[in-house]
Amino acid sequence: MIYPNDANGDALLRMEAAGDDLTGPRNIEFTIVFPNENSANEFANHVRTIGYEASPEFSETAEGFPWDVIVVKHMAPSHSEIGRIEAVLQSAAGAFGGHNDGWICLSEPSSSSSV
Repeated sequence: MIYPNDANGDALLRMEAAGDDLTGPRNIEFTIVFPNENSANEFANHVRTIGYEASPEFSETAEGFPWDVIVVKHMAPSHSEIGRIEAVLQSAAGAFGGHNDGWICLSEPSSSSSV
C-alpha cells in the first residue's frame, strides 16, 4: 500500500514491510505527555468520558513532560484513523498543557507469513 510521506506513513510502511497484517485490529497505544500529574489526571478523566481507555503514569521520558497518559484504542492501524485519533487527542491535550508523543502497537503477522 502507498502511505503519505509522514511519520505515521513511515511507521505503517515499516510494519507492512515486516509482514504485519494491517487489516487486523489490535490495541494501539497513543502516548500523550504532560508537565504535571494534575494535568495528566484531568486529561485522562476527560478522554474516558468520550470513550477511550486512559492510564496516567510517571515516566520522565519526555524532558519537561514527566507524565504520560496512555490512551488505548482497539482498531486496525490505518493512516487516516490514527491521524484522526491523534487530532482528537491533541485537541483535548492542549487544554491541559499536553501534547502527543507517538503511538505503538504489537505486530500481527500476516496469515501468509511463515513463523
